[in-house]
Amino acid sequence: MLQSRVLRRCSQRRLSSVAQQIDTIIRVDHAGELGADRIYAGQMAVLGKSSVGPMIQHMWDQEKEHKAKFEELINKYRVRPTVLTPIWNVAGFMLGAGSALLGPKAAMACTVAVESVIVEHYNNQLRVLMSDPEKNRELLTVLQKFRDDEQEHHDKGLDEGAEETPFYEAFSNIIKLGCRAAISLSEVV
Repeated sequence: MLQSRVLRRCSQRRLSSVAQQIDTIIRVDHAGELGADRIYAGQMAVLGKSSVGPMIQHMWDQEKEHKAKFEELINKYRVRPTVLTPIWNVAGFMLGAGSALLGPKAAMACTVAVESVIVEHYNNQLRVLMSDPEKNRELLTVLQKFRDDEQEHHDKGLDEGAEETPFYEAFSNIIKLGCRAAISLSEVV
C-alpha cells in the first residue's frame, strides 16, 4: 500500500513536471514569436522600401504565422503568458528598427544572432518533447517547422552579408546575450 502511494506520487510529479515543461515551452515561445514579430516590424519600418524589404517582409510573414499559432496554443493549453509581454513588444521593435538604422547588413546581423539562439532553443525543446513523441506530436510538429523557418532566416541573413557588419562579433554576442536573457526571464515570469 505504501509502495503504491509512493509510485502514484512519483507518477503525479512526473506528469506535473511534463505539464509544467509544456506550459513553459508555450509561454516562452509565445513571447519569443511576439518579439520576433516586433523585430521584423521595426526592420520593415526602416528598410521596407529598400532592396531587402521584400526579404524582410517574407520573414516577417512567417513570424506572424508563428505568433498566431502560439496565440492559439496559449489558449488551447490554458497557459499564462509572460508578464513581460509589453516589454518584449517594445524591445523587439527597438532592436529591429535600431539594427536597421545601422544599415541592411546590421539588420541581417541582428537576424542571424536572434535566429541562431532561437534555433538552438527550439532544438533543446524538441529534445525534451521527444521523451513522449506520441503525446507531444502537435508541439513537435509545430516546433520542427518553426525551427526550420528560423534556420532559413538565419541562413538568408548570412547570405545577405550579416558578417560584413562592423564589429559583427561584438554586435552579435550582445544580441545573443539579450535573447538568452529574455528566454530565461520569460520562463519564470
